[in-house]
Amino acid sequence: MGAFHKYELPGEDLILKGLEDLKAGHKTIESLLICIGAPRLKRLGLQFTPLELDDFPEMHLYRLLASEDSDNAHARNNAYVQRLIKFESALEKMGGIPPL
Repeated sequence: MGAFHKYELPGEDLILKGLEDLKAGHKTIESLLICIGAPRLKRLGLQFTPLELDDFPEMHLYRLLASEDSDNAHARNNAYVQRLIKFESALEKMGGIPPL
């Protein structure tokens, strides 16, 4: 799926699932994270088509988390975004997606 998979980067489980969900057209926590990080992830070499959303992906993620557990939506949102940032930072330190 991703050339980064063999490196076991932090948060890669979310990214891999998000890429699969995007490919299937599913709006999930993971696919919304990919949409949130799209500009940076694309600069780092990931290729994907983001979901077509009527609002910012951050809003969709928060609403999805709140629908599951409104009391902890904010904390969960922050935790997921932090995992995305850790993945992006680790991939950036590698120099992006390595050539195949």
